[in-house]
Amino acid sequence: MDALKIAGATLNQTPLDWQGNLERIQEAIRLAKSSQVEVLCFPELSLTGYGAEDLFLSPWFCEKALDQLERLLPCCQGITVAVGLPLRIEDKVYNVMAVVEDTQVTGLVAKQFLAIDGVHYEFRWFTPWPAQEQRKLTLFGKEVPFGDLTFRHKGLHYGFEICEDAWRGDLRPGHRLSKRKVDLIFNPSASHFAMGKTSLRQQLVTESSRQFSCFYCYVNLLGNEAGKMIYDGEILFAKDGTLLSRNTLLSFKDVQILSFQVEPIPQYIAPILSKEWEFAQATGLALFDYLRKSKSKGFVLSLSGGADSSTLAILVAEMVRRGIQELGTAAFASKLGLQAPHSRTEEEKDLVKQLLTTAYQSTKNSSEETLLSAKALAESIGATFYSWSIDEEVHSYIQKIEKATGQPLTWEKDDITLQNIQARTRSPIIWMLANKKNALLLATSNRSEGDVGYATMDGDTSGSISPIAGVDKDFIRHWLLWAETHLDRPGLCLVNALTPTAELRPSEQVQTDENDLMPYDLLVKIERLALQDRQSPVAIFLQLRGKVSHSEEELKGFIKKFFQLWSRNQWKRERFAPSFHLDEFNIDPKTWCRFPILSEGFKEELEQLEKQ
Repeated sequence: MDALKIAGATLNQTPLDWQGNLERIQEAIRLAKSSQVEVLCFPELSLTGYGAEDLFLSPWFCEKALDQLERLLPCCQGITVAVGLPLRIEDKVYNVMAVVEDTQVTGLVAKQFLAIDGVHYEFRWFTPWPAQEQRKLTLFGKEVPFGDLTFRHKGLHYGFEICEDAWRGDLRPGHRLSKRKVDLIFNPSASHFAMGKTSLRQQLVTESSRQFSCFYCYVNLLGNEAGKMIYDGEILFAKDGTLLSRNTLLSFKDVQILSFQVEPIPQYIAPILSKEWEFAQATGLALFDYLRKSKSKGFVLSLSGGADSSTLAILVAEMVRRGIQELGTAAFASKLGLQAPHSRTEEEKDLVKQLLTTAYQSTKNSSEETLLSAKALAESIGATFYSWSIDEEVHSYIQKIEKATGQPLTWEKDDITLQNIQARTRSPIIWMLANKKNALLLATSNRSEGDVGYATMDGDTSGSISPIAGVDKDFIRHWLLWAETHLDRPGLCLVNALTPTAELRPSEQVQTDENDLMPYDLLVKIERLALQDRQSPVAIFLQLRGKVSHSEEELKGFIKKFFQLWSRNQWKRERFAPSFHLDEFNIDPKTWCRFPILSEGFKEELEQLEKQ
């Protein structure tokens, strides 16, 4: 095999941005040519974006994708390019990689296995292609092969495993490609981000290169493509069980190229980051993409001084910091339609001030400590900060209901009613501020609260997006402590000194989140066993018994509380604002976890638990 240069190209694409998607592919080809790359591989569905959802079912959409492929052909002069698109044949749609060599389509490879677990619903749109089958298609007036193919370029023999294909063990196409004696396997993917997932990918790629005794190149999509899924833009290159190259992930750049000689010599290998760093970088990139793709002018946040809203404030500030570092101040500001800062010493704070508006909305139940915490944090990052009381509005609502019903509202009889009206009263005015600024309102609910419905619908769940709804409260508390030091955010010192509380009951009742619910570390254990591992109440009890500090009766009570609150609050989860997928699982019924709105609420299962 002659020595030659190949490359993977990651892209930040957007569904229906036909011109922008094509231009980014063309830019990647131009960069590859300038580096003397001979074979360039893009991620799957790179012409349309992976997140096009039911658009894949529209015949015109697939026709437009083919038109885009034809427009791309002249750019491929002197280079071989593999690019992903949906291909409709009669009434079936296939997920394919088109191989274009020197302006001519030489073949199309179809995905053989479709992802149907977790956040994936590929069987809704696509049909899997049978192994070893091939046929001929007429494309752009010429006959081309289609199906389970391999290709040759000079002395290089190569084939494809498209994303899910590689995760199917003994059934995966790689085994057949190895028998065909390929030198290189490309894996074009649209693999969603989850904290810690990159280690699994690296293991897959290195082990595949060893198992099939070949070079293996993995190429993933980049960015918050369509609203919920984040792609990290990972490119990996391995040979015979050794990782040879890995790029830096979660870039703010629209296009990234990683090229390498087809020879077993280690090149640049970016380090794998901790989950804390991954969370900061992935959410920062997701917020950046969501903001610019939604054509919004900034963010508005009801900043309570507590853990959740403070996390969001820091994430916006980190988005600005990373954007400046990667793109430069002028380019970052230009992408978001901001004014370039005048002072280089305060440019980060200047941009945060333009982007983030916060408001502390107090009631008579709010404390001086949370006000000081919110104000200090906003000032430390440069955010615009307002503070006002909503007592007058709350009192007005209470008076109207008391007059209408002829009954006074008391904490003894109307606890939830009196708590919720405070949270809901904050919503209209903060939405008004967001509307005035043409900004995205950040909802502050986390996954632990979503599990058990510890969130006021149309209150703290209000928002355009809910960035941390995919992570648990225990992680958030840990991350804030980490961020104070590792991200150099001293404004978090007051936040980290507070005990999490909704501050909705009178202060003499000493309300805390964990007293209302259960210890967060235990809630996370129950949540993962119940939702991620899908275990029954009894199985969870038997697994945790003796491994936690609580008595058996206490543990039963907490497990019972979790399942009862989970089942009765599905209606809330159905209405949450769009959230980012950040962990191995989430509770968004539109992407990962479907559950009936109405059910008998684990009645028999909890009765069995009581008998243990």
